[in-house]
Amino acid sequence: MAVDLLSRITLRPFKLSDVDDFMLVTCDDRVTNFTRRKSFVSREQALNHIQDVCIPHPWTRSICIDDKTIGFISISPAGSGDHDDDDRCRAEIGYAVAANYWGQGICTKALKVAVSQVFKDVPYLVRLQAFVDMENLASHRVLEKVGFFREGVLRKYSYVKGRVKDIAIFSFLLEDTHSPLEP
Repeated sequence: MAVDLLSRITLRPFKLSDVDDFMLVTCDDRVTNFTRRKSFVSREQALNHIQDVCIPHPWTRSICIDDKTIGFISISPAGSGDHDDDDRCRAEIGYAVAANYWGQGICTKALKVAVSQVFKDVPYLVRLQAFVDMENLASHRVLEKVGFFREGVLRKYSYVKGRVKDIAIFSFLLEDTHSPLEP
């Protein structure tokens, strides 16, 4: 089951027609629990996000099984909006998968594919980093399986949904791609 399922995972740019499947990710409080963003409450909100954020973003991909959206991966240059060229060597990665696909190796497989591809797509990139809520142990495990290194804990670093949270920082460097990263 798992091997067959994992072989059917692909990453692709979003389409507006993904909206109903995308809602399974973005409208579920279990999925958005560890993110700064509140769950979407309408189809219109999800559609606007795909149109205004996902499609124009240079490296946001739909995680698909048989071309059906079950999650997303987004890789963004350090900082938000305007960023200093001195920081262009690094980018932040974020991801989510619909709850009914948790625990099946899907995120691990999708992240391996994304990491392998983004270093080819963005020639000046040397570091990917992920900021993860200390309570999100499943995400910690996914990153470690992909080969990310946990650098430490940023204490009282982030204000998320009314609470100040400790955040773990993980990194994956370009030279880490020389290790076998089999998707």
